Amino acid sequence: MIKADLHIHTCYSPDSRAKIPDIIKRCLKLGLGCIAVTDHNTIKGALEVKKEAPLLVIVGEEIKTKEGEIIGYFLQEEIPPGLSPEETVRLIKEQGGLVCIPHPFDGIRKSSALKFEALCRIMDQVDIIEAFNARTFFPWDRKRALKLAEERNLPVSAGSDAHHPSEIGRMWMELPPFENSPRNFLEALRAGRARGRKLMVLEFLAVLARRAIALARRAFPQRC
Repeated sequence: MIKADLHIHTCYSPDSRAKIPDIIKRCLKLGLGCIAVTDHNTIKGALEVKKEAPLLVIVGEEIKTKEGEIIGYFLQEEIPPGLSPEETVRLIKEQGGLVCIPHPFDGIRKSSALKFEALCRIMDQVDIIEAFNARTFFPWDRKRALKLAEERNLPVSAGSDAHHPSEIGRMWMELPPFENSPRNFLEALRAGRARGRKLMVLEFLAVLARRAIALARRAFPQRC
């Protein structure tokens, strides 16, 4: 089986300072065999990690639409932020990519979670529900996401949503071996199992503190 953390940010995300070498080192230490790099509104970090890391890397992007965030997996080209959810989904699908809904129903991250009305409009185009996100603090939010996936017969994903190397691997999927393609990935997800744990209270507060610091640094150029 392969350990796969399917939601990781690098220093190419404005709220992360995780250097590429540090990410790779952490992944190898934890025995991860697959990661999805999903920086905010860019695939530059994902392409760099894919070039450097000796493990399976899925090129993703966490795209800020007009009504919340959508993840595209298996992207070839960057998708700009600020589009409608429908247009964002169309651009993902045109590349042969997969549409994943990250941290849906998250009561703390209401500003970034996709609005329910928008989710309903694109639901027929959704491929994956991220039911297990280490930064989703309340268990009832995760249960609601899992229920949605079950009702729609969609595979679920799990990820740390790491913005710092120490957060990598807090949640992951245990997957059977698969070839790096959208179809094989979906099949592996359906046969996989979510592992890991959510943040504890002190860890959650540390995450909030790091996020505040990172957001305060947005005015400064990123250094990867």
